[in-house]
Amino acid sequence: MVSEVATGSTQTGADGRKLGTSLKSRHITMISIAGIIGAGLFVGSANAIAEAGPAVLISYMLAGTLVVLVMRMLGEMATANPDTGSFSVYADRALGGWAGFSIGWLYWWFWVLVIPVEATAAANILTDLIGGAQWIWALAVTLLLTITNLASVGNYGEFEFWFALIKVVAIIAFIGVGVAAIAGVIPDSQVSGIDHLWQPDGFMPNGFGAVIAGMLITMFSFMGTEIVTIAAAESPDPQHGISKAVRTVIWRISLFYIGSIFVIVALMPYDSLSSGSYQSTLQAIGIPGSKIIMDIVILTAVASCLNSALYTASRMLFSLSERHDAPRAVRKIARNGAPWVAVVASTAVGFLAVIGNYLLPEKIFGYLLATSGAVALFVYLAIAASQFVLGRRMRAEGERPPVKMWLFPHLTIVVIVAIVAILVLMAFDPDQQQAIGLSVVSAVVIVALGVFVHRRHARTEDSATAT
Repeated sequence: MVSEVATGSTQTGADGRKLGTSLKSRHITMISIAGIIGAGLFVGSANAIAEAGPAVLISYMLAGTLVVLVMRMLGEMATANPDTGSFSVYADRALGGWAGFSIGWLYWWFWVLVIPVEATAAANILTDLIGGAQWIWALAVTLLLTITNLASVGNYGEFEFWFALIKVVAIIAFIGVGVAAIAGVIPDSQVSGIDHLWQPDGFMPNGFGAVIAGMLITMFSFMGTEIVTIAAAESPDPQHGISKAVRTVIWRISLFYIGSIFVIVALMPYDSLSSGSYQSTLQAIGIPGSKIIMDIVILTAVASCLNSALYTASRMLFSLSERHDAPRAVRKIARNGAPWVAVVASTAVGFLAVIGNYLLPEKIFGYLLATSGAVALFVYLAIAASQFVLGRRMRAEGERPPVKMWLFPHLTIVVIVAIVAILVLMAFDPDQQQAIGLSVVSAVVIVALGVFVHRRHARTEDSATAT
């Protein structure tokens, strides 16, 4: 596997051009960080805290541990063979063409649906801050980031670098201010100490079942961590970038997620976060302009997520076309190394979804979103299953990738069992049943299509061989 792709991208388009390799080391580093700090951390954490209380820290630890292990498995495969199709390619090689087809299209569908969600969120914030029509802001933000993705992969990396830097500075500043408030050194703060870790109803007010429910909510905040393995394939030294990202994922989750959530639940009653967990905490500490500050930070996080959605969807679509699982036209690459047809096609579907978000009744668009609600877990399951197969193969052949999965194969099996258990728990959680139900339906349809397509490919190859 290692010899197939040693450094840089070798993926070639239908016109003979290759994907660019202009992502720098600092871009890869910040892309890996940006994948951790998603808009879900700022927006969705209040729901998880309300569900589990201070024990949401356990929810984040459980979800974070699973993500660390999945990234370790993905890192082993990606450092052995960097590819812009990442886990979709590895599923293809380990489980069969139908698996690569299915997980690739599911992942593409997930990010295409992220485009209207994030565009609408950005439009809401900009309308509140500046005024104007929401649809104009949604269109403007999506167009701007589409242009950056069409310009070159370096442009995507540069935008993501600054988006990530803003988020990192914001989280570190929040933790710093929070620790100062906990220590009681901020004079005008209305909150101090860590009493709210067990007040008003104890550390685990709603029982351990609520902790698991909180974990189901937090799981999807981590979606995007895997993007670094896709982006690194378009850098001069993908092995180094992926190795660094995988090895530092533990401290990034610990600092950005566990650290900031600890500050919130230590300072604030879990049932009083009406205006959002971060904003409520800053207001209680007495930080002036906390609403505007958080609006800007969330806008940055949303723009980062939208930028990544356009990039990731286009690269996955390109990879699918390279394996004859998507139309050949998608493989066209511009002179600057950007797969422009894949970018435009993904953006076009995203634009249709943006329009649908405004025109379709809310329930209909909600059903569309629900069809991708469990894709993160499907992706993690595919990664674990692929690493189980490819890991055994690499070890049998004596290959030693820069990143190795811990305690293989035992820990890999534990992760597979854990992911299946989470999917089962979702099926019994009333708040998650629609998401798991429609996600399974969409997965079954795409898997069936994948099996059909690859059986047809096999028949075509057999006929060609016979003649």
